[in-house]
Amino acid sequence: MTRLRLALLNAAHDGANTARNFRRELDADLVEFDANAQQLPDHFEFDGVVITGSRSSVYWDEEWIPPLVEWTAEAAEHGLPILGVCYGHQVLAEALGGRVGGMDDFDIGYNEIIHRGDDELFAGIDREFTVFTTHGDAVVELPPGAELLAENEFGVHAFRKGDCWGVQFHPEYDVETAETVTEGKRERIGDERVDDVLSEITPERYDAACEAKTLFDNFTAHCRRVRDAESSTEIEA
Repeated sequence: MTRLRLALLNAAHDGANTARNFRRELDADLVEFDANAQQLPDHFEFDGVVITGSRSSVYWDEEWIPPLVEWTAEAAEHGLPILGVCYGHQVLAEALGGRVGGMDDFDIGYNEIIHRGDDELFAGIDREFTVFTTHGDAVVELPPGAELLAENEFGVHAFRKGDCWGVQFHPEYDVETAETVTEGKRERIGDERVDDVLSEITPERYDAACEAKTLFDNFTAHCRRVRDAESSTEIEA
């Protein structure tokens, strides 16, 4: 079976660890683009797209953000399956006509999420599941026609529209990444809260959060189904 070819739009400002995490979790050949260096594909010849997290906000006045949102919208119009993670989830929401806004609080640490229904992205994942979260923005208006899939007290944590999914949490994080990201939030949320979150980054909590990694397999399985269906159509034509 031919391996999937996915575009990885890396929006992280120090993208090496982010790329490593997604390479580990996605069973596919990744064509990587440094999104905040304005590196984007000039075509849509992929089996799917994954958009990563970032410390930026989609509403910031930075020259690399509008092209990323625009390319994402065009990729969706071309029928490409898309998975947006954290910032990528917010980019996808904006690209499809939703709206992102700043939160009054900051959601960080291992937290519980509840998903609704039986969407294929969450197949094999308990209705209430553990994830690592770190965000000060949230999707405040879903795109027209999108379905809310998961949430917690901080708001939307997953949505779907067609072949596009956004998840606000970070299923790709390992313990090292969770610790590094948390340490980097001292100026924003203060030493006491950072130390509290660090104390909860334990092997047990990480093991619990690994359940959410199943969604990467579910996403790539969907990409294969879309690719195979298109191949069958081309053969019949």
